[in-house]
Amino acid sequence: MSSWSRRISFQVDVAGIIQIMGTSLYSRSDTPIRELLQNAHDAIQRRRLSDLSYKGQINIRTDAERHTLEVSDDGIGLTADEAEKYLGTLGIGITGLLKGRHPSAAGNASAEGEMLIGQFGIGLFSAFLLADRIIVESRKVGGHEGIRWTAGEGTAIDLESCDRTDPGTTIRLELKSDFHKLAETPAQIEAAIKEYADYLPIPIYLNGTAQRANVINAAWFDATPDAEAVELALEEKFNEAPLDIIPIRVEKPVSIAGALYVTPQRTPGFAGEPVVTTTIKRMVISRDTQGLLPQWATFLRGVLELNDCSPTASREDLVRDAKFEAARLQLEKMLFEHFEKLAKTDPSRLEAVLSWHRYSLAGAALSDRRLRDLLRQTYRFTTSAGALTCDEILARSAADPLFETDADRVLWYNTDRRQERWVNSLFAQTDAPCVQTLRSFEESLLAAMTGDVAAAKGESIDLRVASPSASGFASQILGVQDMEDASPEWQDFLSSTEARVMVATFRTDQPVMAFLNDRHELQKTYEELKRQGTVPAGFQRLIDSHFEGDEPARNEVLLNRNHRLVKRVLEQRAGTPLASVLRLLVVSALNSAGAAVPRAVQSQQSDDLDWIAEALWGQKKS
Repeated sequence: MSSWSRRISFQVDVAGIIQIMGTSLYSRSDTPIRELLQNAHDAIQRRRLSDLSYKGQINIRTDAERHTLEVSDDGIGLTADEAEKYLGTLGIGITGLLKGRHPSAAGNASAEGEMLIGQFGIGLFSAFLLADRIIVESRKVGGHEGIRWTAGEGTAIDLESCDRTDPGTTIRLELKSDFHKLAETPAQIEAAIKEYADYLPIPIYLNGTAQRANVINAAWFDATPDAEAVELALEEKFNEAPLDIIPIRVEKPVSIAGALYVTPQRTPGFAGEPVVTTTIKRMVISRDTQGLLPQWATFLRGVLELNDCSPTASREDLVRDAKFEAARLQLEKMLFEHFEKLAKTDPSRLEAVLSWHRYSLAGAALSDRRLRDLLRQTYRFTTSAGALTCDEILARSAADPLFETDADRVLWYNTDRRQERWVNSLFAQTDAPCVQTLRSFEESLLAAMTGDVAAAKGESIDLRVASPSASGFASQILGVQDMEDASPEWQDFLSSTEARVMVATFRTDQPVMAFLNDRHELQKTYEELKRQGTVPAGFQRLIDSHFEGDEPARNEVLLNRNHRLVKRVLEQRAGTPLASVLRLLVVSALNSAGAAVPRAVQSQQSDDLDWIAEALWGQKKS
């Protein structure tokens, strides 16, 4: 069998490419308006380079009867040769060549190209999304004739002379029946102008009106922006009052200009990607560019000009390349510097931001050391001594050298909301505060922050839950002495409470103290729901896996051997009427702390009351 080879050229089905562009490349039907405005902008910018007195403008006209849409500019225009070469060739455009971004340009960019927006040489063809036919009429500045370029959805293009006398270009779209409303409802065109070209530095006029359809100037793009003007402009643009303004202007290592602000809209939990409006040469690329701001900045909004970044082919997003990554890192650096400066120069403003978005920031700080360092000085935890920052808590938590030999600082915390008041009362007489980490992420955040400090300062910092079984809590906080587990007889007598029972010596006005373990209470609640059959199977599997191999510590009860009643009861055997009184006191203490007392205890309480009543009546228990 003989071997063979041949070289073949790429074949392009133009009609098929046009169909793809009309149905798949662009996600919005108003995209062609953006592309046509972009081409008009570039034509005007090219003419401005050679004529310093020239200003330029773009005009859009709709014709409801003829179902047409026209975009006109008085820019540099086209010759017949340029129209043939560039308008009819997919993938090559004048702008892309001037920018040096087409293979035939060999990377040789011109100064002219840096002022332009276009790049891919496909923008005109996007009009086929809306139109059955496109007619381009143009005349080059200084040219001797006008030209007309006409194309339908097939492969044939008609090029001929026309009697146009003014320089510039007009592109007329003969709209498909599905898009006749664009010509009938100019408000849709006006909305597209504001969506994409509101900041374009060239006036755009719709249907001959004297008032511009685009804003052009935005305070945040000024070379030396005025803070008050920027705040007012952002408030008007986004219809909300910023909590804080962050001007952005940097040229190296990547060019970024604009402004961000802290939104008063709270983000639920820690979900949601931070988004921002991005522009290139003032043309809006995306209203919700994701991945540009750090993940912890979900509360930021604004507009950023990123002229060093590249748009995707559809111009609906930015390419995630080295320039995008450089911009992302630079923005993160600037944001940290802004908030760190606020912490020193205007802490009240930063605290206002934190009070509004505290949970979003706290959750994000769990995985971001620099953010934790910032919050350590500013994020206020709820404590028994009021709202305190982690640094303030640490300053008040020095370990007592009489009791502690291994820890430099001891931080106490409580995780159960039901015990908040009770714990606050216990710590009221101590110098050390107890942190109320009633939300699970705050416990983790406090641990991470103290871990950072311990590593940085070489200190030993111990976090301990406010519970009698925690080292030092009974002696240092409660003033308890000689704490020990109750005898097996009393453990068995009080076993229905499912609590660990201990005996200690403390102030005489308290016969019993109860402390809850939130995981133990949580597990009991889930078990009760499981018995009732009200937990879906999928959720039940999650619950089971959460507690798999884990036996949460029980609630704890502390009996005061100094109390007259308790002392007398403990001198007797379990089962006496006084023992029943003690059991009622234990259940009452657990109830007061918020424990979910088992059902068996409710029946037992009735028996205990009967037994006490019989004893008071002088009757013997049968």
